[in-house]
Amino acid sequence: MNTPHSLPRIAVLATGGTIAGQAGDASNTTGYKAGVVGVDKLLDAVPALASVARIHAEQIASIDSKDMSSALWTKLATRINELLAQDDIDGVVVTHGTDTLEETAYLLHLTVKSAKPVVLTAAMRPSTALSADGPLNLLNAVTVAASASAQAQGVMVAFNNQIHSARDVTKTSTYAVDAFRSPETGVLGFVQDGRVEFQRGVTRAHTTSSEFAIGDQWPMVEIVASYAGASRVGIDAMVQAGVKGIVVAGTGNGSMHASLTDALADAVKQGVAVVRSSRVGSGHVMRNGAASDEALGTVSAGTLNPYKARVLLMLALAANAPDMQRVFDKY
Repeated sequence: MNTPHSLPRIAVLATGGTIAGQAGDASNTTGYKAGVVGVDKLLDAVPALASVARIHAEQIASIDSKDMSSALWTKLATRINELLAQDDIDGVVVTHGTDTLEETAYLLHLTVKSAKPVVLTAAMRPSTALSADGPLNLLNAVTVAASASAQAQGVMVAFNNQIHSARDVTKTSTYAVDAFRSPETGVLGFVQDGRVEFQRGVTRAHTTSSEFAIGDQWPMVEIVASYAGASRVGIDAMVQAGVKGIVVAGTGNGSMHASLTDALADAVKQGVAVVRSSRVGSGHVMRNGAASDEALGTVSAGTLNPYKARVLLMLALAANAPDMQRVFDKY
């Protein structure tokens, strides 16, 4: 039986989001304000945490995650690396808003330099709502972070009793409590009633095997979408503004409107890195050889959605990675 002193010590870093949200009406949450409940109150709402881990809590930010910034990414990743380097910290949990959780999770997946567990969690309902989902998600996230089986799995997301890899997970609903899915690969495992079980492992490079490190330099990378009647106006404006990379949310298998193809070919000639992803939501964007990528100098994002492809492209550009396609094939 675990005694309080034998329990793992888990750092809980709060950044705001719906999990820390507050509304005036428990049954109508449309007007709630995100990020107003502090980390201490979040923890007080889950007394069962005391039987799972010893908690070290920090308030990193108090924002709606739609307003996540690269500066806050730097702050968060730096602090996580500092904490995990300490012998008395066994893992980290980050409470986050759902809107950009998958981007933050993937950024940390590539820049955390420890095999210790890092688990993000969130909520679809504010803390004051009827049947708020935040407390159970937080308990499960700490349970995963405290589990020996979570070592070396990279950054994970614990949500609705499921455990997802940061690389694969994406938000798929605007309202449901099971909003997060891993459409191509499925979940890593589950957590329920204190039991953590992994049903598969992570094979792509991450954390301690990643070549990328967090820094203050964030090259400008933007996203454009392909759709019926798309024009080149946005791409030309981005190139003129000094963008270093462009990710295309293409149709189908990363295909692009002819006007976008012409504009992106010109962008590549001016030294802009261009990555093809898809707006579809799942599936692999195949490298199209002489018909597209080789002729244009573009890169396939593989199974990464446009938002995660942007994260990887920013890190690769900051590191002056010599072969972008290798990077997207490896990570």
